[in-house]
Amino acid sequence: MQRFKNAHVVTDDWRRAVDQAVEALGPLSADCHLGFIYITDGFAPSSGEILDALRERTGVRHWVGTVAGGILSNGRETYDTPALSLLVTDIDEELFRVLPGIDRNPAAALSGFGEWLRAHHPHFGIVHGDPRNPTSAHLINQLAHSLEAGFLVGGVSSGPRNQFIQFADGLTEGGISGVLFSGNLAVATGISQGCQLIGERMEITEVDRNVLQRLDDRPALQALYEAVGEEMTQDPKKMEGHVFAALYLPSSDTGTYLVRNLLGLDLEHETVSIGDIPEKGTFLQFARRDAATARNDLVRKVEELKARVPNPRGGLYYSCCGRGRLLFGENSEEMKIIHDALGDVPLTGFFANGEIHHDQLHGYSGVLTLFPPA
Repeated sequence: MQRFKNAHVVTDDWRRAVDQAVEALGPLSADCHLGFIYITDGFAPSSGEILDALRERTGVRHWVGTVAGGILSNGRETYDTPALSLLVTDIDEELFRVLPGIDRNPAAALSGFGEWLRAHHPHFGIVHGDPRNPTSAHLINQLAHSLEAGFLVGGVSSGPRNQFIQFADGLTEGGISGVLFSGNLAVATGISQGCQLIGERMEITEVDRNVLQRLDDRPALQALYEAVGEEMTQDPKKMEGHVFAALYLPSSDTGTYLVRNLLGLDLEHETVSIGDIPEKGTFLQFARRDAATARNDLVRKVEELKARVPNPRGGLYYSCCGRGRLLFGENSEEMKIIHDALGDVPLTGFFANGEIHHDQLHGYSGVLTLFPPA
């Protein structure tokens, strides 16, 4: 019997959605204790009923997930209509613990898992965040560093109706929630930034909050123009949605960076405003993003991950709301890339308001996690 199973259902009635999902999952092993659930915001008002019905109909006790503007499965994306996507796993109940909603001090919240933490040394977790909480990025970072060699993946809830409910055995919102896995459970994960770095890596030598003043002791605007080339210099509007700031993480030894928006150019003072508040002395490089660049990067990253996990039993994928149909095109093009590489692997996920990878909140990225054979 297949132990990881997924279902993707589109219908305007939550009861019918549960019926069709249960039918698609088929018979489940008694070892199936943990499920992931992602629903579009059309089903948000019925979140509690959906959770209760799934518990009763499947026998799966523990569910984690959230509400999103778009949901996905292997080869398929759904937006703007009531839908749900599920992944049921046979991960041993002793190898995970569900994190309830945390809106402050993750270390204190973990104290309730003391004996399990000491026995299992968890270093990996799936986490969902609330976009209304301005401390979400800080909570994610704190939680990761509260774990031994902590590494988190996941995403921030999304959707146009501001219904950011999370599933964590029950319903929660306002903070972060999810599931931690024992250090004895193998996983593999990777991030696709979808960008091509341009120009040179530069030190931020003068900055005022989010306004870059000097890079490598040169005016920031001059450094940007040198990176993007003459065509965009003549018409800076062409940079909108295509050129970004890539901020290198000081704690990373692998060249990992955060992609942030360019918010404005000040021609008089030759400064560049970005969507972050970087520190003086850290490093930055500009980056370009378009459909071709994003596609090539995703193909490369999925192939790299597949080489590490040739026969995954299941997967999770969290992609930025600015990707999917807006970047790759209609007809589920982003998820078809993953399906072409992995085949029919049970997989679920959603389009997020920010993607979690390691201890940081990213943007414009796709985060793929695969579970190797047991």
